[in-house]
Amino acid sequence: MSERIPAVGTLTDRVQLRRRESLSDGGGGHDRVFVPVTALWARVRSLNGRQGLNADGRAVAISHSVVLRFRDDVSPGDRIVYRGRNLEVVSAADLNGRRAYLSCACSETSFTG
Repeated sequence: MSERIPAVGTLTDRVQLRRRESLSDGGGGHDRVFVPVTALWARVRSLNGRQGLNADGRAVAISHSVVLRFRDDVSPGDRIVYRGRNLEVVSAADLNGRRAYLSCACSETSFTG
């Protein structure tokens, strides 16, 4: 990832890490839900956005960069909730190889109608 090591005091955004789990729905099936794992301090930056068509409506896809203190339990498919917005983790990598910071590439998709 092309992120730089964050300066002291720049992890100022409060986010919540959520993980996808399957729960029994009582009728023999399963529901996929995102359960909270923990609250973290992070630095969230919007990188770019694009508009397109998805199914039968217009969609906006925005990519984000999220830097947080290193954790080894963040993986693609997890979700980071930032100010009520759901950011899907696409990739997560050690920022500089020293296990101090984790850089996550995230994607947010919203439908505009």
